[in-house]
Amino acid sequence: MRILAIDTALEACSAAILDTGRDGGLTSRSLPMTRGHAEALMPLIATVMSDAGVEFAELDRIAVTVGPGSFTGLRVGVAAARAIALAAGKPVVGLTTLAALAAPFFEGAGSALMSVIDARHDRVYMQLFSPGGRSLVPPRIATAHIAIHAALAGPIRIIGNAAAMIGDAWPANEPKPPLVYARAPDIAWVARLGAATHDLTSPVRPLYLSEADAHPQEAGILPRR
Repeated sequence: MRILAIDTALEACSAAILDTGRDGGLTSRSLPMTRGHAEALMPLIATVMSDAGVEFAELDRIAVTVGPGSFTGLRVGVAAARAIALAAGKPVVGLTTLAALAAPFFEGAGSALMSVIDARHDRVYMQLFSPGGRSLVPPRIATAHIAIHAALAGPIRIIGNAAAMIGDAWPANEPKPPLVYARAPDIAWVARLGAATHDLTSPVRPLYLSEADAHPQEAGILPRR
């Protein structure tokens, strides 16, 4: 199986080709960035596919992170994945950014896992997983206090770009859990999750858990007559 994986949800623009039929069948590139995903993504995909020697017609599916994350970044990645899938006649699967962040720690995890993404204003996007990777709490937005309350239920590892925020707010009388800072998902794991999923029919659209911070300016708008 050949999977094209795409991630533009957070602080990177990443693409990968995973060929599950051969050893070392991963070709990937990732560019750290907080903006400019729209301009960088398609050239990056072209480079990865050229490096892997794979044509669009040879793909079996496309996998993309759908959020939560940057509003603009999510739209860029999802739009590109859907367009490629339509043009190539291949299925596209959406994966939560939170699951992609936690995925490297699913195998052999001895504790629960919590993915946390900075949602600003002392809030985080969070998802809680069992040691085996089963979702225990679906993606949601919460205050750092609520996320910590959920994490205190038992041994846990916290992963994501808000891990430091959670660590700073952790109660002084409680032992601090392992914190793993990750500015963006590992694109290799986006590809592996895309290969493992069996849901090829659900619509793929951005997962927004909050409203955008940017709003159209209304000052100076003339009233309609």
